[in-house]
Amino acid sequence: MSSRPALLLPSPSSRSSRPSRSVRRPALLAALCAGALAVTGLTAAAPPAPAAVSAAVLPYQDPALPVPQRVEDLLGRMTLDDKLGQMTQVEKDALVPQSDLAAYRIGSVLSGGDSTVSPNNAQTWADTYDTLQRTALTTPLGIPMIYGIDAVHGHNAVRGATLFPHNIGLGATRDPALVQRVGRAVAEEVAGTGIDWSFAPCLCVARNDRWGRTYESFGETPELPSAMTSFITGMQGDTLGADPASVLTTAKHYLGDGGTTGGVDQGNTQISEAELRAVHLPPFKEAVRRGVGSVMLSYSSWNGVRSHANRYLVTDVLKGELGFTGFVVSDWAAVDQLDGQTGFTGAEIATAVNAGVDMVMVPHDYKKFLTLLRGEVSAGRVPLARIDDANRRILTKKFQLGLFERPLTDRSYTSTVGSAAHRTLARQAVRASQVLLKNDGGILPLPKNGKLFVAGKSADDIGNQSGGWTVGWQGRSGAVTEGTTVLQGIRAAVADPSRVTYDRYGNGIDGSYGAAVAVVGETPYAEMRGDRPGSMGLDQEDLQTLARLKASGVPVVVVLVSGRPLDIAAQLPDWKALLAAWLPGTEGAGVADVLFGDFSPFGRLPMTWMRDASQQPVNDADGKTPLFRYGYGLTYDSDPGPDPDPDPDPEPSPAKACTATYKLVNSWPGGHQAEVTVKNSGTGPITGWSVDWDLGGTSVTSLWNGTHTVTDGHVTVRNTASNGSLAASATTSFGYTASGTAGTPAPRCTPA
Repeated sequence: MSSRPALLLPSPSSRSSRPSRSVRRPALLAALCAGALAVTGLTAAAPPAPAAVSAAVLPYQDPALPVPQRVEDLLGRMTLDDKLGQMTQVEKDALVPQSDLAAYRIGSVLSGGDSTVSPNNAQTWADTYDTLQRTALTTPLGIPMIYGIDAVHGHNAVRGATLFPHNIGLGATRDPALVQRVGRAVAEEVAGTGIDWSFAPCLCVARNDRWGRTYESFGETPELPSAMTSFITGMQGDTLGADPASVLTTAKHYLGDGGTTGGVDQGNTQISEAELRAVHLPPFKEAVRRGVGSVMLSYSSWNGVRSHANRYLVTDVLKGELGFTGFVVSDWAAVDQLDGQTGFTGAEIATAVNAGVDMVMVPHDYKKFLTLLRGEVSAGRVPLARIDDANRRILTKKFQLGLFERPLTDRSYTSTVGSAAHRTLARQAVRASQVLLKNDGGILPLPKNGKLFVAGKSADDIGNQSGGWTVGWQGRSGAVTEGTTVLQGIRAAVADPSRVTYDRYGNGIDGSYGAAVAVVGETPYAEMRGDRPGSMGLDQEDLQTLARLKASGVPVVVVLVSGRPLDIAAQLPDWKALLAAWLPGTEGAGVADVLFGDFSPFGRLPMTWMRDASQQPVNDADGKTPLFRYGYGLTYDSDPGPDPDPDPDPEPSPAKACTATYKLVNSWPGGHQAEVTVKNSGTGPITGWSVDWDLGGTSVTSLWNGTHTVTDGHVTVRNTASNGSLAASATTSFGYTASGTAGTPAPRCTPA
């Protein structure tokens, strides 16, 4: 059995502080050690003089050496306690005393969904990170910790951070290039607080909208989440650690959590292996191709076997077949759930680690966990080779991130948290995510000089519009963070804000208004509490508000704020227009941009919209007749309303044109991955497009967001049903993987 290891001085391998990304400064050892010991309250002998420190560089401390060589050198110096500690992830607030981080050689710290700092701002988060890291560096080998957090739609634990639309909205944009830019912005804000690792993106394929995590899915077909793995490149960069703001990403939750029977969270996905591979595996395959650093397992089961115990899926398929070289992390206390009882057992730990779990999110009882894990290794039930494999994977990512050279927060990024540039990008993402589902008589866009009535519980509530995982796990209504509500966006957009009247409940409306905008829908939730096994309609407050607006005779425009399609077919005839705003985040002005026509909507449904809740599950091409099909979405040009002139003079048709821009995303010996952005460069809408280029000896092996044919070394890609219609200046994109060297293709676009 293991005992509590003594705290020793680090070897002369202490790390330099940021912002320098390439220069190691061993002379900082004394300051780092002194700071850490002051925090822990422990004492130690004085560190050696700087000259001695500089001379004693061990191979693993030398950034000029290849990462595999550094890993093997460090691994050979580690005790069993060092190795087991690297496999342990502990919740920040469970480290009592904080010196246990070093004493137990803990390799990773995380903040759970409700874990915070006080005051909750970027500076305090950075200070907290640096204090913990200095403590970690006091171990004999000075191995830095890696800190994880759920930055799932922005750095959402930090008050004042920029919050982007949740994944369901990003999926509606059909724009992987935009999503990559979002990933980059999130990485900068995360890096600005010191944190190295985000538990995102969620690559689940949500097949039943009753599931409380539906909004964490980019879409119901594998093509959409696969395309949106561009988020990974945005966060990590083209090469992990090559950029100062590179943040390790996590593809989650492996595998099949979006396909559970009844949409039950942490439930059982009862499907064939063929369906599992066809529907749920492709996004993870694309994530691995993009070099995702970690994969988080799902709480759910596949045909009765929990993911955390499924050696076939984790070791054979993910690590073997797909060639994943990063590390696998468990979900929150998920290993503790394997036997259905509270409390860790050695058997649970051995099952999970032998299945392929490399790091266990404990997250609280780390002393018991380490004792049991050591016992399983000592008894031979967990091979030491499995422990070494897990450590190689974890240490490789730490070296690639540059944590050994740059362990502390790069304060040059701290000011990016909630920056104007990031909020501008978020507003763009909100605009692009809006899906116009109904627009009778062309009531939208609204005139900016009209008299407008605004109502609904989500019109002036930034908590509601941001949804779950917003300054807290489940999120909450109210002024939980900084940003712009939809109402504020409306008032800023109109010519005269005094002509906009707001009442949450719709009281006081009369027939003098040109239109009423009702911002209604769901209130915040996250996993478990967000499941809707019963009705899926609007609540009583929303229905009563809508009834008051209808009774006034004023045309009603509904903005639906929700994390999934809702059962609204019965109310839809009463509405002149319906705009699906999803969960837009902190930049509600992006919704107003679409309402008033500053931006024409071109979002497309990432989920099939149910005719009624009894249809669930309802998905593309399943034979059911939905209210709105997958990929549906109007633009203002597609429904202009009745022409006021019964005998108009003929006008020339708007010119049709499109352009295609090629971008190499990744390359490796024998293959590469690229994205092509298609833009409507004409003056009118197009209803379809095709892009062609010479392959130059390469061969397309997979393609998403389009269909392709190859003839005599020439490839032609055509739009899908969901991304062919583009308004003027609108864009979409597709991506592909190919064998051979990329070269310099020159794609040509032809509009339909």
